[in-house]
Amino acid sequence: MSSEQKRKTLLLIAIAVISLNLRPAIAGVGPLIYEIRLDTDLSNTLLGMLTTLPLLALGVVSVLTPIFTKRMGTEGAMAFALILLTLGILLRVIPAYSALFIGTLIIGIGIALGNVLLPGIAKKNFPHKFGMVTGIYSAMLGTGAALGSGLSVPFSEGLGLGWRWALGVWSIVAFIAFILWLPQLKMNQKSVMGKSLASSLKHLLGLRLAWDVAIFMGTQSLTFYVLVAWLPEILIERGLSPVHAGWLLSSMLATGAIGTFIMPQWASKRERQRLPVAIIIAGEIISLTALMMPSLYMVTFWVIILGFCSGSSFGMALLIIGLRSRDTETANQLSGMSQSIGYTLAATGPALFGAFYDWTHTWILPMAFLLLVALLKFWSGWRAGNDDFV
Repeated sequence: MSSEQKRKTLLLIAIAVISLNLRPAIAGVGPLIYEIRLDTDLSNTLLGMLTTLPLLALGVVSVLTPIFTKRMGTEGAMAFALILLTLGILLRVIPAYSALFIGTLIIGIGIALGNVLLPGIAKKNFPHKFGMVTGIYSAMLGTGAALGSGLSVPFSEGLGLGWRWALGVWSIVAFIAFILWLPQLKMNQKSVMGKSLASSLKHLLGLRLAWDVAIFMGTQSLTFYVLVAWLPEILIERGLSPVHAGWLLSSMLATGAIGTFIMPQWASKRERQRLPVAIIIAGEIISLTALMMPSLYMVTFWVIILGFCSGSSFGMALLIIGLRSRDTETANQLSGMSQSIGYTLAATGPALFGAFYDWTHTWILPMAFLLLVALLKFWSGWRAGNDDFV
């Protein structure tokens, strides 16, 4: 094995471990909300901020990522993101309200940088295997979300760590990712931006294709975070036990990881990505419609299909960012813009979904809202799936 092949093998391992770290700090909070409330006596509004703060940070910081790459380089910015993630997770272990919320905000900034940088790093180092690498790291993102939500309670209650260290234990994995990333700093070069960030953003905001990519990213993010927040509640009200509903959510996240791995690899081999988009959205609409029915017949099947389609949408969103960009710098800028818009939009989804339920006292209107989002996702994905460049 040549030195370059060895470097790329180590890089691929580092990318996979980094991706594994970018969801547990958010996904692990939900199952521990009851314990956190008992221990801290925080209101539901403040508890909701533990999920909302990272999403707001993702929305704001994503678009500013080119500033970090200009000063630190792409590899340097990723190292900085991993340091922030490790410190933010550890900060939440400290028994103080300020540490809990400041740590959560720092975690959001670290995740935002990591999210935006991954497509550019993959395109730069694996231009001919971009679909495969996108599938790997997006699958690891889904795996991290599933592990984060599934292991939180066992860590807290089963191992007796308590909710703080059940969340804090992920700092070990984040630090391992940082160590694995250090060799890549030898390849670090500061980005040379031909335009200022403001002029680059102005240019992107004037392009229809960039907006199509951003709306596709936003609609898939909104659907995902709504399902993570509300699917168990919907199923419990339909008659399932909390344990059964929780396992179905974990199943949805696990099958989503499979979708994020499979779909980008197939779609990247096609000249256009319209057919994959159409298949994903069709599966999502059918499964959402089935879950609107009064009966719970085949509920496990429909949740699994919904998870696969949701994960595939995320993998496709990351793939399209790279395919619609000619170089790493453009990929970083398009990734920043689309994820900024996407996560800002996603932050409104769970609250809006809940407001529809409070208004009607039925899940029909909220689920119909997701069907409209799916149609918007299809429209933007169909246009973004055309063979063109930003």
